[in-house]
Amino acid sequence: MTGYGKSVAETPQKKITVEIKSLNSKQFDLNSRLPWLYREKESEIRNLVSQRLDRGKIDLNISFDSMEAEIIPSINKAVVKNYYSQIREIAGELGIESDGEILSTILKFPDALRTEKPELQEEEWNIVIEKLNESIDQLDNYRSEEGKSIESDLRSCIERITGFLGDIKNFEGERIVRIREKLNSSLLDNLTRENIDQNRFEQELIFYLEKLDINEEKVRLKNHCDYFIEKIASLPPNGKILNFITQEIGREINTIGSKANDASIQKLVVMMKDDLEKIKEQTLNVL
Repeated sequence: MTGYGKSVAETPQKKITVEIKSLNSKQFDLNSRLPWLYREKESEIRNLVSQRLDRGKIDLNISFDSMEAEIIPSINKAVVKNYYSQIREIAGELGIESDGEILSTILKFPDALRTEKPELQEEEWNIVIEKLNESIDQLDNYRSEEGKSIESDLRSCIERITGFLGDIKNFEGERIVRIREKLNSSLLDNLTRENIDQNRFEQELIFYLEKLDINEEKVRLKNHCDYFIEKIASLPPNGKILNFITQEIGREINTIGSKANDASIQKLVVMMKDDLEKIKEQTLNVL
């Protein structure tokens, strides 16, 4: 499910920003962008996010703006003195007069200047964790609102499928009559009435109609729909089981369609399949 969260904290030294967003994915996939100061805590951050968010393609961005003056590099005196001594020595050997520009040249040499990198303070790290949890809470709230809309849509689709299932009984009686008339007409087209064994015809008709009977599929389809509604109301994660139930619903609808042998029932099956496709798309968004 999609979601977004953002939290900002300001300290006398820094302005810390935490942003997190999620997209639909069957697995947990975290892409994090962290300042170098927080890199040592990357595994801790990953564990926290994975515990709070079961799955999804997660993008996490933590950044900070320094509220203090830029850190000024300090001169590495020992290195500069060593460079200076060597240059003076070489200049004397070559008879070259050293000028006042030599010091500015030396400061451009490697390691002549050094910058002390600050260490991550425990107080600052606690602030980062607090803001990360706040951002995840916002994302969860976003997901919850989307989930309510998805739940409503899923319930509507299931209600329509059960409604179409109930409408099938309006055509079942006529279906049997039409099948009987069709078979009888086929026999008469190929045989005279005197050559038709009516008792044998009735026996074969019963056997044939048993193969086309859809009562068992109707019962199973209704049970699957009821179970789907039950699992919607259960605590997450329930996305995988809803997806499994959806497959079972599709199997029964397809069987009813293959056995229907009736244009009116086939139309109802097509409408059920249309709602089933909507359910399949929406269950991908459920954790």
